[in-house]
This record gives sequence, C-alpha cells and structure tokens, in this order.
Amino acid sequence: MADAALRLTALAEEVLGEALPIRIRAWDGSEAGPPGAPVLVVRHRRALRRLLWKPGELGLARAWVAGELDVEGDLYALLDRLSGLIWEREEEPGKRVHPVRDPRLRAAARELVKLGGALPPPAPPAEEVHRRTGRLHTRRRDKEAISHHYDVGNDFYALVLGPSMVYSCAYWESPESTLEEAQRDKLDLVCRKLALKEGDRLLDVGCGWGSMAIHAAREYGAHVVGITLSREQAAYARKRIAEEGLTDRIEIRVQDYRDVKDGPYDAISSIGMAEHVGSVRYAEYADILYGLLRDGGRLLNHQIARRPERDESAYHIDEFIDAYVFPDGELAPVGRTLSTLEEAGFEARDVEPIREHYALTLRQWVANLESDWPRAVRYTSPGRARIWRLYMAACALSFERNRIGVNQILAVKTPVSGASGMPLRARTWN
Repeated sequence: MADAALRLTALAEEVLGEALPIRIRAWDGSEAGPPGAPVLVVRHRRALRRLLWKPGELGLARAWVAGELDVEGDLYALLDRLSGLIWEREEEPGKRVHPVRDPRLRAAARELVKLGGALPPPAPPAEEVHRRTGRLHTRRRDKEAISHHYDVGNDFYALVLGPSMVYSCAYWESPESTLEEAQRDKLDLVCRKLALKEGDRLLDVGCGWGSMAIHAAREYGAHVVGITLSREQAAYARKRIAEEGLTDRIEIRVQDYRDVKDGPYDAISSIGMAEHVGSVRYAEYADILYGLLRDGGRLLNHQIARRPERDESAYHIDEFIDAYVFPDGELAPVGRTLSTLEEAGFEARDVEPIREHYALTLRQWVANLESDWPRAVRYTSPGRARIWRLYMAACALSFERNRIGVNQILAVKTPVSGASGMPLRARTWN
C-alpha cells in the first residue's frame, strides 16, 4: 500500500505538535494533507536520508537543490505557511521544536530510517560551497566568496535581473512601474543624494555590472572608479562602458576595497556591498571609506539589515544562504551600522528604509526566472537555478514580514568647521 505521504504527515505533526498546513505528495504517488493546500513534493526517499544526517534547514536545502523536493502550486504560499510553522515558532517562548533528547524526536528518527533507509548520507550537491579555511574576511577568503556568488554566468544574471543589470533593491515610485524604471529611479536617487555634479570623482564600491557607474557618468558627468572582486562582472561592465562611449569617464578595477589608495573622492556609493564585509571588518571598512573621502564628501550606504537580537551573541548566519548563496555574508541591525559609521567620523544625515521596495524587486526577479526556466537552467545548472528561486522567494517574504529590512544611509565627512553642505530641509537633495 502506498502510504509514504500519510506517514510523513503524521511524523511532522507529531514533532511539531500541530496540524501540517501543507499537502505532501511522496515518491510512491501517495498524498496527504488538507485539500487545496500548497503541495510539497518529495520526489525521492533520498531527501529523508539528507534530513537524517543533517536535520534542519541545511538538510532541506540539500534536498531542494538536488531536486528531491519540489513545490506544486504557489511557492510563496508554501513558504509562508512553513515560515509560520517552523522558523517563526522558534522565536516564540514555549513553541520551539523539541530538543534532541526528546523521545519523540528519537522516534521520528527511527521512522525516517524506515521510510528513507539508513544508508550513508548522499553527497552534498555540487553547488554547495566547499569547506572554507582560514580566518573570516581575509582578502583571499572574501575573493573566493564573491566568486562563488557572482561568477556563475553573466547570461544567467541578465535573465534574472533584466536589462538594468542591477542586483540590489529597486526604488518603486509605484507598484505598476517596470523593474527597469524602478532600478533607474534607484540609481538616480543615489546620485541625487550624493549631490553628484560634472567632474566629481565617485568611488562605487562593489560596482557589479557597472550600472551605477554608467548612470553617474552619463547623467551627471561624474568620473567613476568602480571596484569588484568578480572578474566576470568586471569584464561585462567594461564591455558595457565601451559600448556607451564612457571609457574616458569610468575605470573598472578588480580590486579589494582595502587596496584603494587613490583618494580623495568627492562621493562614495556602497550599494549592496557591506553585507559581504562582515562584523569583524566593518569598523575597518568604515574607516577606509572615511579616509577616501574629501572633507564635505558624502557616502551613500545601501545595506540589508536584520532585526536586532535580544542576545546578539545568539546571532548566526542562515545555513542555506551561507552554504549556497552568500558564503560568509552577515547582516547587522541598522543601529549598529549607524554607530560604526559615526565612530569612524561620519555624520549620519538621513536613513531611508525601503524594505517594501525589495519585496517588489525580488518578486520581479523570481518572475523573470520562472518565466524562462529552461534557459536559466541552460545558462547555469538545475541546482543553481533552484537555489536562486528559493532564495529570492524566501527573501521576498522576509522583507514583507519585516524579518529583514534594507536602508539607504546618507553620511557626510563633515569638516571641523561643521559646514556639512547639506540642505536645511530633509530629503531635499542637491
């Protein structure tokens, strides 16, 4: 009798202590769960062995990347229900999943052995980050982490990001705007906050595929140095710049921010870069940027932020994202970022939270990926495409639920005279 789905559902409900709000379809064709609910498809019993050997998020992630787990129906709806059932319950007193010593978990493990087999664990998918060595956020380790994330094929990123080739939160004047319009508006907002003008020197830290540099040079007449650790990004950006006829105004370097020595700059943009810096380096990062600016120069720091922990020592990097998406990436609360910038000498002049904008952006990226799935797989790999689909959809929900946010911080290297050069009215740029 085909009953794997029924047994899995009963097992999950026993461990979680409440009804499972999704439907399960198992490899033997059986189904169980509420009719009409989003369906989690367990394509192979190997997924259960992954959970046996690596319980929790990483085991689930490996099964997803390997194609052993899938979703039928609305991915957002399934993630939303699982988020409330598993991840968010861990933050509620008295609703944590039972600890390992609980006999119910031991019984669950025995049942998983019966269903999935007790064979050795399957090898992790090829897309998983290999074992990392050395101290966090050395130049070598940062370069390897950036390469893992960004050197996966410019064609793949072009499909996901669209013509703008901007891999950060867009700025939506209206939900009806196109992604390209919203990304153009974001780049223009950054330029206006920095008060760029003809001849200004701009340092774009983490320049990606060159979109910010091109916009600043073409629309504002700035002379731009863009730095990245990704050779694929740099090659793509240089090609775009040549096609725009802007090689006399833009230089793209494959360079670590710690090695930039040719200040002063009139302005610095750091858009989606600081998440890679890490807590052990963030004070150094802020000091370096401060030292590279002229007196009165402005920094625009665009950065994802997490909610603060009551006990900050309890913060840990998300296992799935660390293993498959952003190795060694860390998020900090916006308050900590502000304090670090001020300790470096900056005067913080404006903080604009735009987390809802990132949810809109991510949903558009997911739609781009899903609408041309065969080509996305061809450009990279089935596992990599699955990683990006899950990662971006889950992040969209996290922004919508205020689990994470994103902020634009405008800071000034205010001189001793106190003349910041800022307008009297907030948000009246230039």
